Amino acid sequence: MPLLELVGWIGSAVLIISLLQTRVMRFRVLNAVSCVVLVGYNAAVGVWPMVAMNVVLVGINVVVILRLLRQRHDVRAYQAVPIGTDEPFLHALLRRHVSDIAQFNPDLPADPAGYAEHAFLVSSGDQVVGVVLSRSGRVPDEQQVVLDYVLPPYRDATPGEFVFRPDGPFAALGTRTVVASPGMASAERYLRSVGFRLVDGRQVLDLTPA
Repeated sequence: MPLLELVGWIGSAVLIISLLQTRVMRFRVLNAVSCVVLVGYNAAVGVWPMVAMNVVLVGINVVVILRLLRQRHDVRAYQAVPIGTDEPFLHALLRRHVSDIAQFNPDLPADPAGYAEHAFLVSSGDQVVGVVLSRSGRVPDEQQVVLDYVLPPYRDATPGEFVFRPDGPFAALGTRTVVASPGMASAERYLRSVGFRLVDGRQVLDLTPA
């Protein structure tokens, strides 16, 4: 197979793979890469309408990627909202994603919302992107995270951080210390990024005002 034709096939394959992605950022990155490859291929074979289309698509993808990166830590893009642990919407959300939740939280109680004392939904505009559940910890003013779940399309961002902010909903409860659940041990990089640190074998977030 000629090298040029192979490049065209590779570009088409990456384009198809990008359309199978559930994560917004991963879709945009792979789609941009495929469009760059197809710009080169179509330019080489002289199909200029396809060159123009793919150039435009590269530009659109780059703009969206930059916007997603800017919004990753932007309080204007995400909002953490308390919700009752007995709210039907919360239970429906957890049931809808029960298999995915169990994959990352194998030790989670069968009824996590019933086990929790507090629940927070993280939204972006009108879209729910994540949920955090917690209950009282070992000492007063401590909350133990029961579940920190992000819906698949938004896992390249860190929407949970808007619950753990010093001015977030945990702080509004009067919480001074948040402790990550043992099931979150594999997410050490994420925990560090939102301020947790290892203390006596537990991942702990200090919300005490400086």
